[in-house]
Amino acid sequence: MTEQGLTTAVWWPGEIMQVKVPLPFSLKWVNSYLVKDEKGYTLIDPGLHTSEALDTWTAVLTNHHIEVDRIHTILLTHQHPDHYGLAGWFQERTGALVLLSRQSYAYAQRLWGENRSFGSDLTSLYAQHDTPKSVLDQIDPHLESFVEKVSPQPTVTFIEAGQTLMIGGYGYQSIAAPGHARGQLCFYSPERRWMFCGDQVLPNITPNISVVPGEEEDPLQQFLDSLRQLRLYNVELAFPGHRDPFSNFETRINEIIEHHDRRLDAMQKLLEEKAYTGFEMCEKLFGARIAGNIHQFRFAMSETLAHLFHLERLDRITAEKQAGIMTYRT
Repeated sequence: MTEQGLTTAVWWPGEIMQVKVPLPFSLKWVNSYLVKDEKGYTLIDPGLHTSEALDTWTAVLTNHHIEVDRIHTILLTHQHPDHYGLAGWFQERTGALVLLSRQSYAYAQRLWGENRSFGSDLTSLYAQHDTPKSVLDQIDPHLESFVEKVSPQPTVTFIEAGQTLMIGGYGYQSIAAPGHARGQLCFYSPERRWMFCGDQVLPNITPNISVVPGEEEDPLQQFLDSLRQLRLYNVELAFPGHRDPFSNFETRINEIIEHHDRRLDAMQKLLEEKAYTGFEMCEKLFGARIAGNIHQFRFAMSETLAHLFHLERLDRITAEKQAGIMTYRT
């Protein structure tokens, strides 16, 4: 069975099925995991609610002779729509508990709840960093387009870092993993030395680190601190949110840290030559890769700001506000 030329469902040791749920943007797919136990299945990160995703799930469940009502628990590593989107749809059909951290749930309500404000907040943030009005006008409609892709939204049971959850008959420690997503959790089995790591550690690609409007935290610092904590775990096999499971967990963490060190150094060097606004720096770093694509621009811009904010807090650069626009220089 294939989807976009890829094997859609792969069994891994310990009765874990990796399901590659298609996405309508450049990542191509998100990993969902069905983990079997004596009661049925735990479903981890079911994917975005699209017709293509539903077709994939129908085919996977049918071809592997799995009744949907055997899914008794839906575990969400974090609230991003490609992980969270189908949770409510599956809950309606299974009655399963949906487990998510309290912080992630609050963030999801800010994005898609009845009183959602994230689109206007993000537009205001980008405006302060010199983003053209033609781009700003696309932000709120773009974010609104995800509401149908995360509906119906689930009734959530809160979990927090430090809890132990039973997944596939083994105890998994829940570990706070901030930086990529507010409230994200990873899950580690000391007995099997396996880690469900969400989007915190990915093979081949680096997780997006974004500034969140209205919050004072330094997301890049949180992310780097989290990576250094995760590096202490003895992981033989990591199950990520994107790309395939991998074994070189510590090495990959080191590579991601080094990537951000290089990015910070490169940005500081650019700012030694001239001053940049956030938008100018984003264009300089990402260029044609984001031209005309509001989805890609949003990730690139928020990540650019995360690095600028981090450099400023390290006193490696300074920020100056004139006529409502922030400018950065060394």
